[in-house]
Amino acid sequence: MLPCYDPDLGSFSSGCYYKQIKDPTLIADMRKTATSAGQANGLAAYEMTCLLDGRSPGSVYVFLKNPPAKVVDPATLARQAVDKMLLEGPEVTSPRAGGKYVVGMPMWMWVDQTLTTYGPNRATASAGGVTVTATAEVSSISWEMGDGTAAVVCKGPGTKYTPSMGMAQSPDCGHVYGRASIAEAGGKFHGTATATWTVNWQVTGDRAETGSLTEVRQSRFTAEVGEVQVLN
Repeated sequence: MLPCYDPDLGSFSSGCYYKQIKDPTLIADMRKTATSAGQANGLAAYEMTCLLDGRSPGSVYVFLKNPPAKVVDPATLARQAVDKMLLEGPEVTSPRAGGKYVVGMPMWMWVDQTLTTYGPNRATASAGGVTVTATAEVSSISWEMGDGTAAVVCKGPGTKYTPSMGMAQSPDCGHVYGRASIAEAGGKFHGTATATWTVNWQVTGDRAETGSLTEVRQSRFTAEVGEVQVLN
């Protein structure tokens, strides 16, 4: 299936691509070769490329009174649908802003799953008789823990910790701080959780077009980490 819009050829309409010509020198040359005086008066200049079996036999320059019907780019509509979703960064539940953690002890990270912070979130956008439905969902979260270690990439929202887990490590999204945060600003590590949203879209109706795009959103968090005090 031919794309509705090509950055080099222009918009597709009735079997041909049309790209409006803006170069005044080229337009002047076109007017000189017009078959009759005044033929091009009030008309707009286009480069017309008609395809044969998916291949272009070449382009011609034409003057048109009415521009070709504007073809809506579904990818553009998909981005408009994403704008309606109001996607945000992860809603970090752990580490808690007021929590206190210990060096060498497993930390469990997880996020709350809402429509705007995790998905799935759906929205539609329409123009020119075309409607696109887009669905967005977080596919991964990258945790920069603020201690200089490599980012922790989690494929899901993380598992919520319960006291019965004891000192076990998180099965899918965890970290162990190797030093205290006392020397950091405010006595806490300052981290960033970056969500990668995968957006799949499709055109509803007769046009069987689909596609995907990626969006990124961030949230900040803090973690106060101290040493275990041993009493003799």
